[in-house]
Amino acid sequence: MQRSAPRLSRILACAAVPVMLVATGCSSDSGGGAGAGSAQDKASASPSASATPSPTPTVEPAKFAKLPEACKAITEKTTASLVPKAKNKKGTAAASTDLTSRGGCAWNGLDDKGVKGSQYRWLDVSFYRYESDPSLGSGQERARENLAKELAKVQATPGAKKLKTAPATGIGDEATSVAYQVRKTDEDFVYASIVARTGNVLVLLSYNGAGYAGAATPTDKAIMDGAVKAAREAVTAVAAANK
Repeated sequence: MQRSAPRLSRILACAAVPVMLVATGCSSDSGGGAGAGSAQDKASASPSASATPSPTPTVEPAKFAKLPEACKAITEKTTASLVPKAKNKKGTAAASTDLTSRGGCAWNGLDDKGVKGSQYRWLDVSFYRYESDPSLGSGQERARENLAKELAKVQATPGAKKLKTAPATGIGDEATSVAYQVRKTDEDFVYASIVARTGNVLVLLSYNGAGYAGAATPTDKAIMDGAVKAAREAVTAVAAANK
């Protein structure tokens, strides 16, 4: 089939110009212009762009990388004053498979004064460290969340009576004290618990006592003052372990 004269003239004219012009201005016979080429390029590029993985979300780094040695976190002078006749003056360490994440220590003993009765005391401290994790939040946020859970556990102590909860000032970033009594072995045990957070570390401290064989029951104030003193030392030990 013969080409029409006008169409043949256009083909010959294009053949006479430089290659660059043919590519841009004389391709109209194919039905596509420069705009069409750009749209096709964008369409072919879009799948690879959408396949690019999203950046990993970032979280605040954990403040503390270490925990103190639990049995050395409270000074011997303080433990001796709070538990005068401790079975183990250096404390008994809690079992732990990961000392970078959790640790604890306890002291207990009976101060027997013969016919004047006996005084029993128990002191324990626990540390929990939380790492920052993009899927779980920063170590600080995780410690804050678990502080609320641990506080709720203390407040739900079975048999607790005369329970009082109050802020504990001057202990870490935030702290709460819980005072209560529990009747056991026919004696009234007086308890003081401190739930505190310093950075990404939780410090849980409990101190309790009772009088036996006619000895006076320790006062709420004496037990709470002892718990606060020990808790402050434990929180300070966290910072010292990370210097």
